[in-house]
Amino acid sequence: MSQKIKVVVVDDSALVRSLLTEIINKQPDMVCVGTASDPLAAREIIRERNPDVITLDVEMPKMDGLEFLARLMRLRPTPVVMVSTLTEQGAETTLRALELGAVDFVAKPRIGVASGLQQLADDIVEKIRIAARAHVRRHVAPPAPVTPVPAASALHGGSAPSGGATSPTVAGAATGAAAPAAPRIGLSTEKVICIGASTGGTEAIKEILMELPSDAPAVVITQHMPPGFTASFAARLDSLCRIRVAEARDGERILPGHAYIAPGGKQFSVARSGSNYVAVVDDSPPVNRHKPSVEVLFRSCARVLGPNAIGVMLTGMGADGATAMKEMHDAGAYTIAQDEASCVVFGMPKMAIQAGGVDVVLPLKQIARAIMERVAASGIRHRI
Repeated sequence: MSQKIKVVVVDDSALVRSLLTEIINKQPDMVCVGTASDPLAAREIIRERNPDVITLDVEMPKMDGLEFLARLMRLRPTPVVMVSTLTEQGAETTLRALELGAVDFVAKPRIGVASGLQQLADDIVEKIRIAARAHVRRHVAPPAPVTPVPAASALHGGSAPSGGATSPTVAGAATGAAAPAAPRIGLSTEKVICIGASTGGTEAIKEILMELPSDAPAVVITQHMPPGFTASFAARLDSLCRIRVAEARDGERILPGHAYIAPGGKQFSVARSGSNYVAVVDDSPPVNRHKPSVEVLFRSCARVLGPNAIGVMLTGMGADGATAMKEMHDAGAYTIAQDEASCVVFGMPKMAIQAGGVDVVLPLKQIARAIMERVAASGIRHRI
């Protein structure tokens, strides 16, 4: 049996510390090796116990949780699962924590904490397991761009074989120097960029959207996120990006220069109304245990958009969206997966590649440019 995942719990609530310790120690593959009521006490425990994962409360005495997280990721990068409250302020703080390098978060209830955390036990331990396998990085200057990898060889850690047929790569992708600004296109395009992500996806999505010009094609996004957080996520992106970003609303027209994020706790898909694409937001059941589900969005994109879709699978655990991305690919969409080196978790891209639904695998920093090059190469198609 492999060594158990060592977890340190940092929370100012004695009740929460006790509950999380109990939840963790009930699992056969993990153990709580220490608890702390504040970051100052946590520092000594972390030095002594060398945990694999830390659960960290957002709001604590003596030192702000975000300040502690920033120092931790700079000096001793360790996978962190944030424990956040279901409030607007809690959502904003959690998004900032993800920017600073936290792997994921658990949204604890404001009332009924004991029963609420017990109900979330499966979710908590799953996120700890994912965090234990995540790639966490010291917060330093970003590395130089990396040569793109064909989908056929991405799973084996090598480059495309010489001679014979190979999987296609993005034409004109950067190969060692910083990429120039993405090409700009006119507003009258039928292309739609379709993005799916989970663990680590909030930062990956932000990086891509911030690179898109204001007249980029419409973007539809499913990021695994609970209710109460997607509105803050969309507002944060809207303040940073040249395109407009908002939660998707049922029945609204999907327009170029806009990005639409699946609301937490809802399913999001694309439909056609005459010559227009429209958003469908409903309360249909979870798919692959997720709501919103990438599978739901991508399957609708395969059916409605066909070759007008550009599919992008970003970092995340599991296989949600892999089968539907193959459907998009078979329907004529151009499909991109984030490479393992730049993923927090390589699960969803890996499964999409294995399913045969990926045209090219790229580092995160090259995806926005590859999208716009593909759009420019396909030409401008006018809508009525």
